[in-house]
Amino acid sequence: MTPEQAEEIAIRALGWLAGNEELCPVFLGSTGAAAEDLRGLACDPAFLASVLEFVTMDDTWIVAFCDAHGLKYEDPLMARHALPGAEQVHWT
Repeated sequence: MTPEQAEEIAIRALGWLAGNEELCPVFLGSTGAAAEDLRGLACDPAFLASVLEFVTMDDTWIVAFCDAHGLKYEDPLMARHALPGAEQVHWT
């Protein structure tokens, strides 16, 4: 997956979160962002990565998002790995 494709999926996820009255406040609280900041932050690959990090925390969120956008269930995680900050960490 290219970074551009990953960003597109992340922007879709951001829109999905923004439209979800239950999850949006949880997401905003976890990132420290304000609702009025979301449009500007949608251009930041690191912020988009945080969107995908959040969505992939719960299988029910992944299923709901992917079903709403006709994506495969593995697409959000693949997109996350294509964005900054997903480099594999080696502890040894």
